[in-house]
Amino acid sequence: MAPAAPPLPLPLLLLLLGQPLLGAPGQGAGTWSRFARLPYPQDQLFLHDTFPDGFLWGAGSAAYQTEGGWRQGGKGASVWDTFAHRPATPPGSAPLGPAGGDVASDSYNNLFRDAEGLRRLGVSHYRFSLAWARLLPNGTAPLNPAGLAHYRRLLGHLRELGVEPVVTLYHWDLPQGLQDAFGGWASPVLPQLFRDYAELCFRHFGGQVRYWLTMDNPYVVAWHGYGTGRLPPGVRGGPRLAYRAAHHLLQAHAKVWHLYNDHFRPTQRGKVSIALSSHWIKPQRMTEKDIKECQKSLDFVLGWFAKPIFIDGDYPESMRSNLSSLLPEFSEVEKKYIKGTADFFALSFGATLSFQLLDSHMKFQQLESISLRQLLYWISSEYNNPQIFIVENSWFVSGSTKRDDAKYIYYLKKFIMETLKAIRYDGVNVFGYTVWSLLDGFEWHRGYSIRRGLFYVDFQSHDKKLTPKSSVLFYQKLIEKNGFPPLPENQPIEGILPCGFAWGIVDNYIQVDTTPTQFLDSNVYVWDVHQTKKLIKVDGVFTSKRKRHCVDFAAIRLQISLLQEMRVTHFHFSLKWSLILPLGNLSLINHTLVHYYQCFASELLRVNITPVVALWQPMAENQELPVSLAKYGAWENPETIQAFVEYAKFCFTSLGEHVKFWITMNEPSVKNLTYTAGHNLLKAHAKAWHLYDKEFRRSQKGKISIALQADWVEPACPFSRNDQEVADRILEFDIGWLAEPIFGNGDYPQVMRAWLHRRNSVDLYNFHLPYFSEDETKLIQGSFDFFALSHYTTTLVGWEKEDALKYDHYLEVQMINDITWLHSPSRAAVVPWGLRKLLKWVKSKYGDVPIYVMANGIDDDQNMVYDKLRVYYIENYINEALKAYTLDNVNLQGYFIYSFNDKTAPKYGLYSYTANQFEPKPSMKHYREIIDNNGFPGPETPELLCREEIALCPECHFFRTRKSLLAFISFIFVAFIVTIFFITYYSKRVERRYK
Repeated sequence: MAPAAPPLPLPLLLLLLGQPLLGAPGQGAGTWSRFARLPYPQDQLFLHDTFPDGFLWGAGSAAYQTEGGWRQGGKGASVWDTFAHRPATPPGSAPLGPAGGDVASDSYNNLFRDAEGLRRLGVSHYRFSLAWARLLPNGTAPLNPAGLAHYRRLLGHLRELGVEPVVTLYHWDLPQGLQDAFGGWASPVLPQLFRDYAELCFRHFGGQVRYWLTMDNPYVVAWHGYGTGRLPPGVRGGPRLAYRAAHHLLQAHAKVWHLYNDHFRPTQRGKVSIALSSHWIKPQRMTEKDIKECQKSLDFVLGWFAKPIFIDGDYPESMRSNLSSLLPEFSEVEKKYIKGTADFFALSFGATLSFQLLDSHMKFQQLESISLRQLLYWISSEYNNPQIFIVENSWFVSGSTKRDDAKYIYYLKKFIMETLKAIRYDGVNVFGYTVWSLLDGFEWHRGYSIRRGLFYVDFQSHDKKLTPKSSVLFYQKLIEKNGFPPLPENQPIEGILPCGFAWGIVDNYIQVDTTPTQFLDSNVYVWDVHQTKKLIKVDGVFTSKRKRHCVDFAAIRLQISLLQEMRVTHFHFSLKWSLILPLGNLSLINHTLVHYYQCFASELLRVNITPVVALWQPMAENQELPVSLAKYGAWENPETIQAFVEYAKFCFTSLGEHVKFWITMNEPSVKNLTYTAGHNLLKAHAKAWHLYDKEFRRSQKGKISIALQADWVEPACPFSRNDQEVADRILEFDIGWLAEPIFGNGDYPQVMRAWLHRRNSVDLYNFHLPYFSEDETKLIQGSFDFFALSHYTTTLVGWEKEDALKYDHYLEVQMINDITWLHSPSRAAVVPWGLRKLLKWVKSKYGDVPIYVMANGIDDDQNMVYDKLRVYYIENYINEALKAYTLDNVNLQGYFIYSFNDKTAPKYGLYSYTANQFEPKPSMKHYREIIDNNGFPGPETPELLCREEIALCPECHFFRTRKSLLAFISFIFVAFIVTIFFITYYSKRVERRYK
C-alpha cells in the first residue's frame, strides 16, 4: 500500500480553496462559503509571519477630532462646530462634552508635539485631514493665509521626519457657510464647490503629498447627516434626501479625481481615492437566502459608493431593485465619468464608524462580525482585486483608561493579524495599514466617553501633553519587526519524556455500578419459548452459590478495557466521601461501594495501570461532603478536620493494598472558600499526610500529596509594571494561598497578607486571614511528596478598569480577553504556552519538587469539528510540558488528560457516549500515539533505554541494535531447516523405492 500523501501546507490549501476573482459584482457572495470550508482549527491559529517588504505602517487623525483652535487663525465655523454647540443632545447620541471639538487635543497649537509622537512610533505615513473651514472660512474664496501656513508647517515637520502624508480633503467638517447658503450636500452646487476647494489644496500642497483621499466615509455623511439627523448637519430628511446627498458626494469625488488626473498627476505623480467604511456581516444560517441578505447588507453600505467607483458607475442592483424611485439615476455620461475614479481602495474599518453608526435595518436580520480578513477577501472578489490601503482601523477603550489599554492592543493585534492572513493566505493585495488614531481626541457622537488614541491626552490639562499608552510600545515593536515574525519559543520541539513518566487519564468519579452479574444468581430459570418468550423462575429450585469476584462487576470490565485501549499507565479518579461514610463517621459504612473501589483498583493493577486516588473532590452538591458535615458548617467547622482524618485512615486501611498514589484533596476551589475554610482544609490535608507517613507509608510504600487548580495568569500589557503586579497578586491568591503553607514557608503568601491589610485599613473591610500556630506551621510545611496541579487555560489581567462585568473589585483586577486566541465552545482559551510558564513558576517558587499535571483538557460539543481543537490542544500542551522538562529542567513526572469519557464528564471526554456505547474520538487515538512514542521523538532523538528494561533483559540492547543481522541469521536458519527436511524426505523415498 502506498504511503499517504503529506498534507498540503495551510497557505497553499487556502489559496486552492479560492483566490479573489476578477469578475463582475456579486462574486463576493462566495466569501461566506469559502471561509466556512477552511480547515479548523489551523486556519484560526495566530499567524507568525511578516508583511511584504515596503509595507506602509501609519497612524491617523481627523481635523475636527484633534485640532481644536476653532476660533484661532481666522478659521470659520463648520457644521460640527454648530452641532456640538447645540444645547440639546441629539437623539441616540452620547453627550458630546461642554466644548465638543473646540479645543480637543489642541493639535493646532502642538504640531511639534504630534510630530514627536510620530517619530517615536517610527511610522512610514501619517493620515490627517484638512479643515475646509480653516482654509476657506466660508467654504469659498477668499483663502485664509493662517490656515495655509498651519498646514505647510505640518507638512514641513513630516518631511523632516521622512513620514509620508496621506491627506483627506474632507472629513465630515463641512463649512457652516455652505450648509446655510446651499443646504450642504443636498444641493447639486456642492460638487463644483468641492472641486474648487480641492484645486486650491492640490496647488498649494500637492508637491509634498503623494496620497490624497477626497473624503471620508460618505455613508455616514449622507445617511446620518441628511437622513437620520444623528450627525451634522442634523437634517432629518429621511432616505430620499440621504440618497440625494450621496449622489452629490459621488459626483464631487469624481470631479476631484478627474481634476487631479487631468491637471496635477503628470507633475505631482500622486494617487487619489476615497475612504470608504464598512461593517462585516455573517449569515444566521449558511443558506442561500441568508447569504444573499448578507450580500445585500454590504451593497447598501459599502457597495452604495464602491460599485459606482470601482465597477460600472452605477449603484448595486440590489439597491436599484429594492429602492425604486428613492434612488437617483446616473446618466450614461455620469456613469462613465464616475467609473474608475480611484487609484486604490481606501478602507476604513472599526467600531465607531463600521458598527455603531450602522442602522439595524441595514443588517437585513443577519449578524454583525468583526472579521476584517473576510471583508478584505470580499472586496477583492467583488471589485476586481484592487490594491487596498487600510486608512483607518482600531477599536476603543473607556474614556477613563489612561495608560494600559490592553483591550485596544488585542483588537489591534487581531485586525493586523487578519490583514496578514488576507495577504499570505488569501492573496489579497493590501499595501498599507493605518491605526486610528495617533492621539486621543473628540470621538464624534461618543464625545469623550471613549478613547481611540495610541497616546493619552488629559483633556482637562492646559498643555495637553502626549503620554504613550501600552499600545504605543506594541505598535512600535510591530513596525520594527514588520509583523509577527516566528519566535523560537513558538516552535514545537522534538524529544521524549523520562523513563517511568506517568501517562494518565482522569475521571472525576468513576462509573459505579454494583449490580451483580447473572452468574451470582442461584435461582433456576426456564425459557417460555411458546407464549411469553421470557425466562420464568422455577420456584424451590436453586443452584449452589459461588463466591463473589471482582470480574463480576461488568462496569469495571468495560472501563478497564477502554483504559487498556488508550494505553495509559495511570488512571486518576476520586472517591465519594459522602457515599462511603454517609453519616460522616464510621458508624455507617457502605461496604458494597468500598468493595467496588477495591475491585476497581485491583483490576487496574492487574493490567499494569496505576490507580491514582483522591480522597475528596468538591462538587456542587454539599461540596461532596457527608450531609451531616455539610449541614454544620462544612470546612468552616473545625470538626470536619478530624472527620476527614478518620475517613482518610479508613481509606488507607481499606484500599492501601492496591493504591500507592494518593491525593488528599483534588482541586479545592479557592473561589468558593472562605479564609477560615481554607485554613481548616490545609490542617486536614496535613494531618492526613502525616497519618499516612507515620502509619502506612512503610508497609504500603505509596506517596501522597494535594492537587491544586492552577491556571496561569498573564499580565494583559506585557510592558506594564502595574499589570505584572496584578498578575502576581492573582497567582498568589489563586495558587499560593494553599501552596505556600505546604510547599513554601509554612504561612500564607506575604502578598495576600499585605493586600488584605491594605483593604481592611483603607476600605474598612474585615477580611481576616488566620494565623498558624508554631505547631500548625510545622504540621503543614512539607506535607507533600510531589506537587500535583490541574491546569486548563490562561487568563489575562490588568489594573485599569475597562469592563465592569469583568472587574473584580475585591482584588482590583480587570479580566481581559485576547481575541486572537483559540477558544472552546465554553469560551475557554487555548493557550499552550501558559502551561510551560506555570511549570517554570512552580519550580522558581518551590524548588525542584516532582510535578504532576493531574488534569488538562478542554470541552467540545456535538459537532465533532471541536474534537479537532482537542487534538490540537493535547498535542501542543504536551509539547509545552516537554519544553518545560527539556529546556527548563522542570522535574515533571506525569501528565493526565481530562477527561475519560462524556458520560461522567460531558463534552470533555476522549470517548463519546451515545446509545449506551463508548466510542473513541480522534483525540483519544492521538493521545495514544503520543503515549506510544513517549512524547515527540524525531530523527535525532536518542533512544531511551530505561532501567526497568535493562533489569528485565540485559541482553536486549545487543539484539535491539543488530536487527538487520538478526533478520539475516533467522533467514539462514529457516533455510537450513527446510533444506534438511527435504533431504531427509527424499532420502527415505529413494530407500523405499529400492526395497
